[in-house]
Amino acid sequence: MTNTAKQPTTQYEVIVVGGGMVGAALAALLGRAGVAVALLDPRPAPLAADDVGRGPPAMRVSALTPVSQRLLDGLEAWPWMAARRVTPYRFMQVWDGEGSGEVNFSAEQAGVPMLGHIVENDVILAALERRLAELPSVAVHLSARVIGLDVEKAGRAVVLEDGRRLSAPLVVAADGARSPLRELAGIKVKERDTGHVAVVTTVRTEHGHGGVARQVFLATGPLAFLPLTVEGDERYCSIVWSTTPAEAERLTALVPAALSRELEAAFEARLGAVEVVDRALAVPLAQRHAEHYVQPGFALVGDAAHSIHPLAGQGVNLGLMDVAVLAEELLEARRRGIGLGEPRMLERYARRRRGDNAAMLALMDGFRLLFGTRHPLATLTRNLGLAGVDRLAPVKRLLMRQAVGERGRLPASCR
Repeated sequence: MTNTAKQPTTQYEVIVVGGGMVGAALAALLGRAGVAVALLDPRPAPLAADDVGRGPPAMRVSALTPVSQRLLDGLEAWPWMAARRVTPYRFMQVWDGEGSGEVNFSAEQAGVPMLGHIVENDVILAALERRLAELPSVAVHLSARVIGLDVEKAGRAVVLEDGRRLSAPLVVAADGARSPLRELAGIKVKERDTGHVAVVTTVRTEHGHGGVARQVFLATGPLAFLPLTVEGDERYCSIVWSTTPAEAERLTALVPAALSRELEAAFEARLGAVEVVDRALAVPLAQRHAEHYVQPGFALVGDAAHSIHPLAGQGVNLGLMDVAVLAEELLEARRRGIGLGEPRMLERYARRRRGDNAAMLALMDGFRLLFGTRHPLATLTRNLGLAGVDRLAPVKRLLMRQAVGERGRLPASCR
């Protein structure tokens, strides 16, 4: 906690710290119901919406499930996104690069129009920022860096670097995996080094992706080719190659032509020749899970509560589900006249989300360990497993329902 001299305080019903995709979605969910929300972010300016989704694709993308799409559609953000750039995928292909196992999934088998969409993060955020600008009860504060978090009789107060002080019955941390606000609140986090670094870039391939998301498990980690369509051209893919730190350092040091050859070989040339069309970034990967999601007047959402290996592309979907559940609980409490920072109400949010998030973290860790070994028995097990899944329709349907986000009790905004 921070001891700060009292200053004039601006009052809100909810303060959301972190204006990324998850924080912006929470502010929009509450703002459309007329809740007085302050959204704080240290960025100096919003995204230039006219430039987003134009020209070459951005490197950072998300694989949005149909459940997340329904949430964004209900927020009136999806139509703008779809008019800019979203790439649907109706098929998934996963195989073991160290063996012969392979499994294929289709939207038809899952009983959905499509398995998901690959969308640049900037497109999602720009759409949400446009929506927030239309909501009179939401005040967006940019260039706002929080340096203090105080407990007050009626809730919490945040102190900004420029001396401003804002208070509300509830403060929500949506400020990322290394959440400064989580640290100010004294919430500890369990962290596990995955031993992986993600190499991220964009490529153009000889053959079109055909609306298929592809992933190969290599000895050093999984390599994903996520489909992107740029001005009708289906020959683009976003690359996420999770590998060892030493290998990531070697790959990112290569000139584009050499990295292109490495990607083509590792991917078994399934889309023909590969051309790297952007720089390559190395992003360290760690799985984190906060020991607690809530305190009186305080809650964690998204990566501030949990960060996951990008193996299944579930990170932003878990965060969006967090805010959908939290908003549902808050709006019900508000309707019943219950304080928005009331511990029992916040604990309901934590109970609804913690189990699902923990299960997904454990599942991804299990996959990482199983596919990250060259032991002959493990290789045989995973190849038999992939082949078995591909033959068993009921198992495939169950896995696909999980992958498209149809898990447990969905909040009304996601149904």
